[in-house]
Amino acid sequence: LTVLNAGRRYLKAEDLSGKVFVTSGLGGMSGAQAKAAVIAGCVGIIAEVDEAALLKRHRQGWLMEISNNLDHCIARLRDARKNKITLSLGYHGNVVDLWERLVYELDTTGELLVDLGSDQTSCHNPFSGGYYPVQLSFEEAKQLLSTNPSKFRTLVQESLKRQVAAINKLADKGMFFWDYGNAFLLEAQRAGADVEKKGANKTEFRYPSYVQHIMG
Repeated sequence: LTVLNAGRRYLKAEDLSGKVFVTSGLGGMSGAQAKAAVIAGCVGIIAEVDEAALLKRHRQGWLMEISNNLDHCIARLRDARKNKITLSLGYHGNVVDLWERLVYELDTTGELLVDLGSDQTSCHNPFSGGYYPVQLSFEEAKQLLSTNPSKFRTLVQESLKRQVAAINKLADKGMFFWDYGNAFLLEAQRAGADVEKKGANKTEFRYPSYVQHIMG
């Protein structure tokens, strides 16, 4: 319902075939995102750093395909988008790399390859394994978390700033991004990322929450 209503309200589209939804997280409640993309009939690309979570969703049939190669992901995205093929593709990697690759494609080809975007990493718990920084591999990040949590925290905040910078560039060109109630925008703000709503008070963000703006 969230994905369908985001399409209805912000893309003015009842039919989401050929539309691309990019997000992250395939564990816990976020695991439903891949299934939602298929039910809505769009192209869903979901990033996940934890291979175990990714493989679990694939085995369950909630995720149609998996890949750890960004070139392959972009090629599949382009094909599914062009031919209006329903697809849920799990990218085994950090979502920041995926967002930055989409910016690169925009900068080099002029194509905006994503219509809808969100994030369902556990940013209510970002410094204890809820969010993994793009600068390190999953295993390296887990090691750093146990040996140097303050350094881990710094890298998480740098990663959040990079993620928001990429999202902002794509949103400026027409992608619609929303907050999934996971404290992503709050933690990005605390990290110093550009998420504040211009001309509003500091508790308002430039991207809406799905509760009030989509489901409401």
